[in-house]
Amino acid sequence: MNTPAAIALIICLSLSAFSVQAQGAPPIRIGEINSYKAQAAFLEPYRKGMDLALEEVNASGGVLGRKLQVIYRDDNASPADAVRAAEELLSAEKVDVLAGTFLSHVGLAVSDLARQRKVLFLASEPLTDKLVWQQGHRYTFRLRPSTYMQVDMLIAEAVALKRKRWALVYPNYEYGQSAIASFKSRLKALQPEVEFVAEQATPLGKLDAGPVVQALVEAKADAIFNVLFGADLAKFVREGSNRGLFEKSPVVSLLTGEPEYLDPLRAEAPVGWIVTGYPWYAIDTAAHKRFAEAYQQRYKDYPRLGSVVGYSTIKALAAGLKAAGSADTEKLVNAMQGLEFETPFGAARFRAIDHQSTMGAYVGRIAVQSGKGVMQQIRYADGAKHLPGDDQVRQLRPKP
Repeated sequence: MNTPAAIALIICLSLSAFSVQAQGAPPIRIGEINSYKAQAAFLEPYRKGMDLALEEVNASGGVLGRKLQVIYRDDNASPADAVRAAEELLSAEKVDVLAGTFLSHVGLAVSDLARQRKVLFLASEPLTDKLVWQQGHRYTFRLRPSTYMQVDMLIAEAVALKRKRWALVYPNYEYGQSAIASFKSRLKALQPEVEFVAEQATPLGKLDAGPVVQALVEAKADAIFNVLFGADLAKFVREGSNRGLFEKSPVVSLLTGEPEYLDPLRAEAPVGWIVTGYPWYAIDTAAHKRFAEAYQQRYKDYPRLGSVVGYSTIKALAAGLKAAGSADTEKLVNAMQGLEFETPFGAARFRAIDHQSTMGAYVGRIAVQSGKGVMQQIRYADGAKHLPGDDQVRQLRPKP
């Protein structure tokens, strides 16, 4: 009998049944693989940012009526260990997607597995251009701006220095090699007369700073391009400062303005270096203020760039799942192509042609204030403005 009371009762029972079903729905599982022990300076804040985003998403009801759950694995900074961890996450833990990795060669290994297993992999941090171009494929997306993008953000300043003799220093693995290749090709195209008079390719995490700096001094370069980071960067800065390397040779440097690497230098921060980084204390946008305030309230600490990357990883996956209406891999991949999502730096999107995010980075110069390194003269470089066009990408990326 379809009386108003009966109809109301049916609606009430239906809603109750839906609520019970939603509460009992299994979580959407994200398999997260990273070099937590080997790269703790970046990845401890990264995990905090990820956990903060998880709390926000799940507190608002999750995605598709399901909570998000992250299952973490350490890859020991090893491609083989990363692949083993990914296989275990897929086979034993039944994760719906893979995410993470820090080192570029590790990211490439997990990406290749994702291609073989046909599972979506959101590479949060690895920066090599190969990830979305030469070895790009349907199932891998990348969040952070690549080596090509970050070089392009700095190249105008490098050209404006009007220096002819450049020295290059970098960690001798995929990220460093990719960054150097991008810098050399971009600078030579814009300034054909330049010479690269010295290259110091150092083992990752094992820099012997004395001989490296001495070789650069003897090369008599009049400018330096650096892509060292972490403990290697600190050794290079201190030894270079002690030997006067930077007094006449301006430095253009990737990543050095990130708090993970700049803060430990304190008053020894290399004044005047032109860098990409994250000046969290000087970003005045509404999106960043919301993020920074929530992060500081949750952890009683200021955010690092890792915090931004971890937070944005979860927000991007949540947006993709919502757009797909499912955790099904093929539907999710289709939804992620061209997807717009929010980050503490503002809106970004994954380009359909190569799955590269348009998330940008900050560019500025290093100064010392109150005994610590800071970035000044900052500007935000929108990633969308520092990517090659579709025709160039088609030449670089394998055809599907």
